[in-house]
Amino acid sequence: MKENIIIINGPNLNLLGKREKSHYGNVTYSELEKICLEYAKNKDINVIFKQSNIEGEIVTIIQQAREKYDGLIINAAGFTHTSVAIRDALTIFKKPSIELHISNIYKREEFRHKSLISGVVTGIICGLGVNGYILAINAMQELLKNANR
Repeated sequence: MKENIIIINGPNLNLLGKREKSHYGNVTYSELEKICLEYAKNKDINVIFKQSNIEGEIVTIIQQAREKYDGLIINAAGFTHTSVAIRDALTIFKKPSIELHISNIYKREEFRHKSLISGVVTGIICGLGVNGYILAINAMQELLKNANR
């Protein structure tokens, strides 16, 4: 049976490849989505990509994901450091979840060092560029295969 995974991306990630290339690289959001979807297909995993700049929409996506997806990967971007609502929604998810960051948040501004969601996710990947998404897909597949819920 195929695993169903949702990848949720927060604010400004729609501008990948166009902003702060020193932190985020040259890959655009649409290129990243294509890379992930093709990779997942080759691993026999169903992946859906979502992005929103609106906190409440991300909360709704997480809430709805409880019924549809086996695992969740989230790059909450700036909301990582500010959103109790996203943290609460992730707590309710009750399935494997991975926090993901393209840049190393611990090598950046002090305010980025604190993640409100790290304490409620299964694992964290940060600082490995867009390759972190591939690593997160692999990690999620292993979590689901081993029933590490």
